Amino acid sequence: MFTGCMTALITPFAGGDVDHRALADLIEAQIAGGVHGVVPCGSTGEAATLTHDEHIAIVREVVRLVRGRVPVIAGTGSNSTAEAIRLTRAAEEAGADGALLISPYYNKPTQEGIYRHYAAVAEATRLPLIVYNIPGRTSSNISAETMGRLSRVPSVVGVKEASGSLAHVLEVIQASGPDFAVYSGDDILTLPIMAAGGKGVIAVTANLVPRDFATLAEALLAGDLERGRTLMRRLLPLVQATSLEVNPLPVKTALAMMGRCAEEFRLPLTCMSAPARATLEKVLREYELV
Repeated sequence: MFTGCMTALITPFAGGDVDHRALADLIEAQIAGGVHGVVPCGSTGEAATLTHDEHIAIVREVVRLVRGRVPVIAGTGSNSTAEAIRLTRAAEEAGADGALLISPYYNKPTQEGIYRHYAAVAEATRLPLIVYNIPGRTSSNISAETMGRLSRVPSVVGVKEASGSLAHVLEVIQASGPDFAVYSGDDILTLPIMAAGGKGVIAVTANLVPRDFATLAEALLAGDLERGRTLMRRLLPLVQATSLEVNPLPVKTALAMMGRCAEEFRLPLTCMSAPARATLEKVLREYELV
């Protein structure tokens, strides 16, 4: 259903509030760069620090700004199933094309609890749902067996895989079947995951270089591994730079250096350390982004 490069959008702030002008400019740059979708209000968008009203308003605004040119896949996950349903219904009412839901965090549910969580959201809404597996943030891993079960829920159409384990990704692809989309949730694993059958990437670094990531995804979808390897090698230092500290600190700092937004985060996130910031700036200069 969704394929290619989908950008995990930052949420720009100014003076403590959402910077609507910077958000609009960012979206236009993404679409002009040829990305195949945008994902507001995920981890990169600092969703954990947004109020529910802000969250819903941002999704509504992104839908309005995109104007149907690419799919909008709204982050709507929560560790509360009722809250996830509320956010997903709100995204559906706002006109989003799909929803991305992080696996319930902190609660550390069993595999059965994870399955029932997504099944309940699917029952309560009509949006296509993408599961988000990122054990480093949730403290629980969605097993390949559970993912196979979820792939048989009609409105659960794919998974953003950020387990960091290529072996696990291969097991998920095998357990889920050909109609279930697996997306890379780690920019650095885009090449091997898509070469193994993944349908795209939900990319952080695409905030900075949308055209490069869109071209990479298109090459890999076309089966052009030689071109994919060349593009990935070129992108590798930039991808590594956006992982110098916890996401989204490096990517938002980079955008600020590029004059695209303020270097502003909400606590408990703080600005990058001076050494990491210096390394990031050096890489951006090498890519002629600043």
